[in-house]
Amino acid sequence: MKNHVNRVALIGTGSVGSSYAFALLNQGVTEELVMIDLNKEKSEGDAMDLNHGLPFAPSRTKIWFGNYSDCRDADIVVICAGANQKPGETRLDLVEKNTIIFKGIVDQVMGHGFDGVFLVATNPVDILTYAVWKFSGLPKERVIGSGTILDTARFRFLLGEYFNVDTRNVHAYIIGEHGDTELPVWSHADIAGTSIQEWMKKKPEYKQEHLDELFLNVRDAAYHIIQRKGATYYGIAMGLVRLTKALLQNENSVLTISAYLDGEYGQKDIYIGVPAVVNRSGIREIVQLKLNEEETEKFNNSVNVLKKTMSSVLLQ
Repeated sequence: MKNHVNRVALIGTGSVGSSYAFALLNQGVTEELVMIDLNKEKSEGDAMDLNHGLPFAPSRTKIWFGNYSDCRDADIVVICAGANQKPGETRLDLVEKNTIIFKGIVDQVMGHGFDGVFLVATNPVDILTYAVWKFSGLPKERVIGSGTILDTARFRFLLGEYFNVDTRNVHAYIIGEHGDTELPVWSHADIAGTSIQEWMKKKPEYKQEHLDELFLNVRDAAYHIIQRKGATYYGIAMGLVRLTKALLQNENSVLTISAYLDGEYGQKDIYIGVPAVVNRSGIREIVQLKLNEEETEKFNNSVNVLKKTMSSVLLQ
């Protein structure tokens, strides 16, 4: 007989947080969901609204508006709180104000005895994940950022569209910063075990310049969406649910998350987007892709940009 009840504590019920809660309920991933936000009325309303959908959900989920004391028994604390990216603003522009916000959040969560896995979604996600690790004192394996999980999904979607293949059969990664210095790992991209280079030979209308443009659309997708609707939230919410499921169900799934590097890819003391095996304990291991020379150079540049920005907010 199962005694343990899975609990997810969500901090921040703005557009991303509420979309995550909605997707979580629809997929029946957790048994308990507590919603925490400074805007009490909005979060209470969200909890009420979601509960009214329970008759249509795939499984029972207990949902309520709570406080930081509810984090003590949580398996995962998901942080979606913080200032949003504005039109014309890069993710790195958000670093200082969101680092201050996160210090207060993490101190309160840890002050109530939390001993699970942190999942960070707020931008700039790589730097804020590093901040959560530092502020919390938890092992690096139990502090995870959403990293390039959404960028990778966008990449797979657009490649599937281009080659007219189901996106679920496309295997390709975006790694590095979740932002302007991210890079596609073309050397390991394939569709059903056949490399992208081989797929390019199938039809004369397939052109390298099309793939170059495709990647730019992946990298700049958030800017395009923000310009049109003010924020991105559906895609990242579903990515967070996928991560939550991998954690709670001990899946050992490979996902491109923001993980701490301690020598992997020749880098140390940095959180950045790389493929990693995720299970109930957090990050089981980092998958080290053999990058070509150009990819290695771009990845190292991404690391350097993040480290330079991090130094300005004194996370050490």
